[in-house]
Amino acid sequence: MTNARRAPRLSGENRQAVTAANLLERLDLEQAVFANRLSANSGRRSDLGQFFTPIEVARFMASMLELRGSPKTLRILDPGGGKGVLTAAAVAEICSRPERGRPAAVQATVWEIDERFADDLDRAFDYCRSVCAKAGVVFRGEHRLGNFVLDAAARAAAQDLLAPERHPGFHVAIVNPPYRKIGADSEERSIMNAVGIETGNLYSAFVWIALKLLASGGELVAITPRSFMNGSYFRPFRKVLSRDIALRRIHVYDARDAVFARDGVLQENAIFHGVRGANPSAVKITTSFGPADEGLSERTVEPAELIVPRDPARVLHVVSDDNDAKIAAGMRALPHTLAELDVFVSTGRVVGFRAKERLRVDPAPGDAPLVRPGHCRRGFVEWPGASGAKPNALAIAGSEDPLLLPAGWYVLIDRFSAKEDRRRVVAALYDPARIDAGSIGFDNKLNVLHRGNTGLPERLAKGIAVFLNSTAVDAYFRQFSGHTQVNAGDIRSLRFPPADALDRLGRRVDGIMPAQHEIDRLVRQEVPGMNDGHEAIKIKERIDAAKSALKAVGAPKAQRNDRSALTLLGLLDLGPAAAWRAASAPLRGVTELMDWMASVYGKRYAPNTRETIRRFTLHQFVQMGLVLLNPDDPARPINSPKNVYRIESSALALLRCFGTDDWDGALTTYLAAVKANNRLAARERAIPRIPVTLLDGRRVDLTPGGRNVLVKEIVEAFAPRFTPGGRVVYVGDAGEKHMFYDDRYMRNLGVDIAPHGKMPDVVIHHVERNWLVLVEAVTSHGPVNALRRNQLEDLFAGSTAGFIFVTAFLDRAAMRGYLPEIAWETEVWVTESPEHLIHFDGERFLGPYGRGR
Repeated sequence: MTNARRAPRLSGENRQAVTAANLLERLDLEQAVFANRLSANSGRRSDLGQFFTPIEVARFMASMLELRGSPKTLRILDPGGGKGVLTAAAVAEICSRPERGRPAAVQATVWEIDERFADDLDRAFDYCRSVCAKAGVVFRGEHRLGNFVLDAAARAAAQDLLAPERHPGFHVAIVNPPYRKIGADSEERSIMNAVGIETGNLYSAFVWIALKLLASGGELVAITPRSFMNGSYFRPFRKVLSRDIALRRIHVYDARDAVFARDGVLQENAIFHGVRGANPSAVKITTSFGPADEGLSERTVEPAELIVPRDPARVLHVVSDDNDAKIAAGMRALPHTLAELDVFVSTGRVVGFRAKERLRVDPAPGDAPLVRPGHCRRGFVEWPGASGAKPNALAIAGSEDPLLLPAGWYVLIDRFSAKEDRRRVVAALYDPARIDAGSIGFDNKLNVLHRGNTGLPERLAKGIAVFLNSTAVDAYFRQFSGHTQVNAGDIRSLRFPPADALDRLGRRVDGIMPAQHEIDRLVRQEVPGMNDGHEAIKIKERIDAAKSALKAVGAPKAQRNDRSALTLLGLLDLGPAAAWRAASAPLRGVTELMDWMASVYGKRYAPNTRETIRRFTLHQFVQMGLVLLNPDDPARPINSPKNVYRIESSALALLRCFGTDDWDGALTTYLAAVKANNRLAARERAIPRIPVTLLDGRRVDLTPGGRNVLVKEIVEAFAPRFTPGGRVVYVGDAGEKHMFYDDRYMRNLGVDIAPHGKMPDVVIHHVERNWLVLVEAVTSHGPVNALRRNQLEDLFAGSTAGFIFVTAFLDRAAMRGYLPEIAWETEVWVTESPEHLIHFDGERFLGPYGRGR
């Protein structure tokens, strides 16, 4: 049952402290405590599928809202409330818009299943109320404690709540749903089926119901896994989505570990925005590496390109640049599906745990070969091969064993891959002449292409395998595959060449699978229409080659992406078909480079990407000695809008050798010559540093030294125990004064440290209790004595948080020598006894005193 709560009001003083500009930052001060609370009960967290929306993501989602013709009272739905970040983001966006476009009132309805967040959500409402008041808007917030799916669907079943005539509808639904499968026999699945909602995952259920609760013209913005975009599993959801909402924007994050880094989630995420009941219109597709990357590539597509009108599966094709669009056009123009070629796709029949008693590592006479993904090498099945302790055979259960197929030619595709793998679709051939067996078993981790549960004609099988291994197929597949699993349904949806073209390709396979460049050449030659995509394939190959070159010259991982590869190619003026030896050294600014990327490689970046390219690509290239800044005028100011870049002459000479027999020798010579001038490499060659992981998952690397060993223990052992949910806001370093300093966070707490201020070694904000914990790491310097305590109180005089003073030692022996100096009303922590604190007198244990009280 759902309980409705209304938020208590903050004092006038606290309301005045929150503005539209700092609303999300204010909530961010409290964010880390939730992750730690849930981590203490990770089983419950997994059950609920809770992942909190990062502030940057919430702000980005809210910025997508159009808010056209706002009604007098704008109703917001947030069905997975958490701590209210998404609602707050929407409120901040509304209140930052011109006064003419603002509503008179905002009514926010938020569902949250976890009662532990009730008070925090109320506090977020109070922040929203104060922001709205400053903008002349009335805010009313209500949160419902309960399961959104069960509550909304149960009401629908009872009184048709989801029908527009029974519900006035929300104007905005902003959604970060839980990511969890719904069991087939669960209460949620049962009640959803009763109201016509067919899905097996909570995230699509949340979005589906939220969509039904929108008023006509209402806007939906949601962040979800990308997996809904293809596959039979989400087909009903896609049909409803494409029918009821006009998509306006889709944003895809390239990095799987960047969006929910704090929660350790590895997931391909997308944000999509649309308007219910609106006429279909152009859709903007953008991509970025992660939330902190403001460099967006963008492309606008017509609805028919995003979802092919005649496609019954309503698969979403998210194509982010003109190059990929050419590949997609060529693939869609092919005439046949596999079914039309009388070819079928099934997953392998042998599921390991179900056939456990029949599996054999060493085949015995009469056993059938068991083909697993590990047996697929170099385009063919190599059996038994070196498989270690994994099974190679299956004991045959009678003449009609349902787990076996008769010997013949089969095409096999690995069902699973990593996002980082060079290829997503990898096909191999089972050649019956290579293995002496009348029947075979195929592992369930393989997709098997067959003809009526028997083998395929030899040349057809070979031709299909060659085509599936082409760069064009892999590039096209990645455009709509929302996960790293290659499903049978995905293969069925692909278009294939005519049978005679596949036959011609099959004739070119004689014992070995051709090399990649030869496969692509054969496909262009033998498949009508595929030659039109030749330039697009060359573009992908050239970008990949540029990334390989960057890796070879020592570019950090963050500079081995498409953006950096295109920047390098632009500085070489090297088009996709030009030979590397034709590279030159033009003088180009960032805007000129971006224009060149768009015209030559079809990659269009948003105008605000200029700064991203400068800060996160060109700056590193200059530090490496790979690129020169302002070689025409070295005196030009570093912040000048006229800054230009040129490839360094020895780097140019090296890159002209790329792909030739001279490359290895030239690379060795180059790396030796630039070693002294490569400032990035010089840093990496320094003495190994001490890695320290902060409470929110970020990492800093300290210079080696006894005190920094202790600093690492303070951050990783003391902080989680005694400041649960806290946030590390400062870490000093024996070699660098401010190794980590979150100055914006400190200013929000009223602390503005002068440049000469002598900071403690570690500062932690205990968010839940609003304490600043000031820790001194004692190895060669002294503890928190009376003088040091006074210095720290003066240094942090403006703090709105209370003070806790802690002296940390590596061991008791080190502590004994300083005992007479340690100030009263402070704490001592020793790494030898990490569970204990020693309190020096005072009226409270681990609590603030004095001005910070």
